[in-house]
Amino acid sequence: MPRYETHAGLPTHSLIYAQLNEKLIECQELCAMNAHLFNTEGNHMDNLLAKGWLGMSELFKRMQFQITELAKGKLS
Repeated sequence: MPRYETHAGLPTHSLIYAQLNEKLIECQELCAMNAHLFNTEGNHMDNLLAKGWLGMSELFKRMQFQITELAKGKLS
């Protein structure tokens, strides 16, 4: 199985962007879920870790936005 999505055997900007976007969304969701799980523990250290995971989720969201802006210029 090829590592990258291809069109007629060749990778394209749009296919690579779509794959990258999927991975960033998955990372964002996993970080948010980890934050939720740490929030359910109830002690001070876990609440602090939850905030850190939530911050990571936001960073992935911002990264996704920036990559989308870059792709708009290249794909349009």
